[in-house]
Amino acid sequence: VQLQASGGGLVQAGDSLRLSCAASGRIFSSWSMGWVRQGPGKEREFVGNIRWGAGTTYYSEAVKGRFTISRDKGEKKVYLQMGDLKPEDTAVYYCAAGVSIGDYTVWGQGTLVTVSS
Repeated sequence: VQLQASGGGLVQAGDSLRLSCAASGRIFSSWSMGWVRQGPGKEREFVGNIRWGAGTTYYSEAVKGRFTISRDKGEKKVYLQMGDLKPEDTAVYYCAAGVSIGDYTVWGQGTLVTVSS
């Protein structure tokens, strides 16, 4: 499977933005599809995850209540809806896939989100 993230851009604090991750190839229903971000000068940070088959989601404490992950199985897309964005959300956002949360073996190329104050 290959992943391609898109939708990043420059927004202001408090704005919303939706990222998309398009997948090609076979995705197993047991797979986990995640979003991971890396801010300037920071280590890579888990954002959230959705189980492809069941649709169950899990979020980091930093984004819980502000971000929502969804997926469209027919379109083979995963979405990251981000709300109430803060400057500390500025990062390159990657979509990833793997057999379990955090154990991602396939990565997209990343899309930059910049939140101005």
